[in-house]
Amino acid sequence: MSSETFKYKDGSLPIDQRIDDLLSRMSIDEKIAQLGCIWSTDLIREGRFDPDYAISQIPNGIGQITRIGAATGLRPNESANLMNSIQKVVIERTRLGIPVFIHEESVGGFCHRDATVFPQALGLACSWNPELIEKVAQVIREQMLAVGARLALAPVLDVARDPRWGRVEETYGEDPVLVGTLGTAYIKGLQGDDLAQGVAATGKHFLAYSFSLGGRNWGPVHVGPRELREVYAEPFAAAIRDAGLSVIMNSYASVDGLPCAGSKSILTDLLRKELGFRGSVVADYFSVEMLRSFHKVAADKSEAACIALNAGLDMELPALDCFGEPLKKAIEDGSIKIELIDAAVRRVLELKFRLGLFENPYVDAGVASSKFQTPEQRQLAYQAAAESVVLLKNDGVLPISKDDVKSIAVIGPAADDKRLLQGDYHYPAHLESLFESQSDTESLGLLSEEPAPTPAGQLNLGNFAPGPYYTPHVTPLQAIRDKHPDIDVIYEKGCDILGDDRSGFAAAVNAASNADVSIVFVGGKSGLKRPATSGEANDATSLSLTGVQADLVRAIAEAARKLVVVVISGRVHTLEDLVDSTNALIFCVPPGEEGGNAIVDVLFGSVCPSGKLPVSFPRRVGQVPDYFGQRNGGDKAMFFGDYIDSTVDPLFPFGYGLSYTRFEYSQPNIEVGDTTKPTAISFEIRNVGEYTGSEVVQLYCQDVVASVSRPTNMLLGFTKVRLDPGQSKKLTFIVHPSRLAFYNEAMQFVTEPGQYIFRVGSSSVDIRHELDVTLPGETTYYNQRDVVATTVVVE
Repeated sequence: MSSETFKYKDGSLPIDQRIDDLLSRMSIDEKIAQLGCIWSTDLIREGRFDPDYAISQIPNGIGQITRIGAATGLRPNESANLMNSIQKVVIERTRLGIPVFIHEESVGGFCHRDATVFPQALGLACSWNPELIEKVAQVIREQMLAVGARLALAPVLDVARDPRWGRVEETYGEDPVLVGTLGTAYIKGLQGDDLAQGVAATGKHFLAYSFSLGGRNWGPVHVGPRELREVYAEPFAAAIRDAGLSVIMNSYASVDGLPCAGSKSILTDLLRKELGFRGSVVADYFSVEMLRSFHKVAADKSEAACIALNAGLDMELPALDCFGEPLKKAIEDGSIKIELIDAAVRRVLELKFRLGLFENPYVDAGVASSKFQTPEQRQLAYQAAAESVVLLKNDGVLPISKDDVKSIAVIGPAADDKRLLQGDYHYPAHLESLFESQSDTESLGLLSEEPAPTPAGQLNLGNFAPGPYYTPHVTPLQAIRDKHPDIDVIYEKGCDILGDDRSGFAAAVNAASNADVSIVFVGGKSGLKRPATSGEANDATSLSLTGVQADLVRAIAEAARKLVVVVISGRVHTLEDLVDSTNALIFCVPPGEEGGNAIVDVLFGSVCPSGKLPVSFPRRVGQVPDYFGQRNGGDKAMFFGDYIDSTVDPLFPFGYGLSYTRFEYSQPNIEVGDTTKPTAISFEIRNVGEYTGSEVVQLYCQDVVASVSRPTNMLLGFTKVRLDPGQSKKLTFIVHPSRLAFYNEAMQFVTEPGQYIFRVGSSSVDIRHELDVTLPGETTYYNQRDVVATTVVVE
């Protein structure tokens, strides 16, 4: 046959024409196959890839392959070879030769053996540095492309306002503008300017997954339509309009009784019609089946498939289940229209054409490993880790002076444990559920009535089997010893992350009493498999440090001459009881492979800390949810203004973080626009301290009187500026009036004229200038899908 006959193979034709041609040739079985996927390891038999066995599993092809990197222990060149082998079978031995794409995890780096381990997402958010996050995503893109993985199940765009939820660490924080800005940067870095040379990003989890009842994973969500759009949909809206997000993944939860995997009002009316999303929607793992077994809105798998497809969900992950034979049955008995199937298949095929898979389905496996663990990538991992460190308290003990300090006591369970440098979606932390307990269904938080979530071939993978394979990880203890060999370092673990064993306290206290400075490293263990203290399905009712770690800190405080506490954890903790007993306090989300080097360089002043909190730290768990930007009246307990046993204020507010240097803000000026024209806020910032450092400059706003109750403070934009001592720069924030828009009583997205207070500051409470203005004009109608992001001019 000529390429003219098979138009879908002609790369010179428009994509729509190619899709039309291919779709017209597909059988029902071939269409259904494109709506699902299969575990890569289900194509392996007796520890090897067998093409004959593989084609017997996918005789009609398949839409995508579930994870090679995050399901095996293959090194990059081996992973690329397996991808090529699978692709070859599908292209050469199925009737139409439709290529597959492989999806992988990449929240804090590509979840693959030998891939660069960057800080967990919340740590990246502590940098408040979109340019840095875009560079991180570019490395992830480079490594994924090297092994032929073309769909990343990231970024997480959930707005995290309940720290009890175990997946807060996977997010970019509690504010929709911050999450949207950082998520957009990640997507740009991952997808690039041309998707044919990039990796498709998946924004997840649509929608409001993070605000579940009781902070419990998969729990129902109760938010109104205004909150749903202004807060939880806004990061997705930003990703769609500003980065061209390719794929969306649904939430496991229900919103006001509507399971997101099966809600047309969420996946079609809101996502596609209101927000303008044109790409594919993929199911979070097993969520189609959950319409039957968990939410109980479907009587059987056929009905679950129909509900999901009618809602606007295109592909089932991680394997064909409801979208397999149950869907075929529904088509045959007329329960679902073929036009709906065609619409979903069309979106899947469009993504494959945009990725260029029909023209370039294979990769050069021989060079794949050269794209992993390069010096440049490790340097970027170091920079990301360094910028993620947040200094919460410092009475002058930091930075540590090598001239004055001759001995250091290094204490604590997080001082020398590389596993604690990882988040729940890092390799190998994420794969513990596979290589430690292959038959443990409960370890992935799935329903006990369901079959084990591991691939069918998992128990006989041979050399493909995953394992505890780490890239070189530098712990804080190792970094101190390597970087400062002249200092006498005394190490005592003291206790574990979990448990009540205090037998190591005495030795730890003795070490502290004999050292010039004591540094205690405490924290948590992030993961999917228990025991863990945070991560997916590891939710908590207490936000205190686990085990006896707080007792260890208090014991050390009694003996230490100077005490620094470093908390390395994926969870937001209540640290009020530790603040008064320490000279300095640092918080660091699992920082990845270069975490030890980065933390130690901050401790000793080689790096001036610049991290800012993307979440509020409550004083006590009883304040939860206690987040920045609550609506008027929400930040006080009426009518005394506080609790009977606590202030309502957080211990550490959103946007907070100290530095070793000082920044002065001066010469504020505002050029007021109106409800149709931008407003410009300018000022000068100067480094008036002794260290070169970076400041995260934040712009907030309050709509003083509006037609509905508005937040007391809203983040409009931010920028990170690096200044040498004495250096100054002029900054100008340009705020488009659509950035001030909200949903009025009639659910119209409007910007109203009236009084606004613009606030410039170093955090949400450290405000350096307030500019009270009246915005002229008429009430102006906008669409959320068209909001213009705030820009910053630096001179």
